[in-house]
Amino acid sequence: MSIGDLMRPFFSALAATVFLLAGPTHADPSLVMVEQAGCIYCARWNAEIGPIYPKTPEGKMAPLIRADRKDGPPEGIEYARKAYITPTFILVDDGKELARLEGYPGEDFFWGMLGMMLKAHTDFEKGAS
Repeated sequence: MSIGDLMRPFFSALAATVFLLAGPTHADPSLVMVEQAGCIYCARWNAEIGPIYPKTPEGKMAPLIRADRKDGPPEGIEYARKAYITPTFILVDDGKELARLEGYPGEDFFWGMLGMMLKAHTDFEKGAS
């Protein structure tokens, strides 16, 4: 057994510890969905958009992060202001809010507004993924 074989578990544990201490990072664009239990519009979004969102160009550009309204922002993310309406969709990059969409009045409105948010704040081009 070499010294490398003996040290491998130590360095693996050290790397895992450093990763855990660093906490979550959100360097790429993400879409935070602020929701709460009993929200009928959240349930509607979950039924109409939730299953397909990760497969879309928008979902690939800004993966979804879910957050409960009562818990505040996820660790490593800062909202420009508190979210009062559910659902609220907050586009973040590097942990900072870039834009938000409050409410969910239907999928056509959602896709159109999300597309405008992404085009205004990222290099997103619909269909270019």
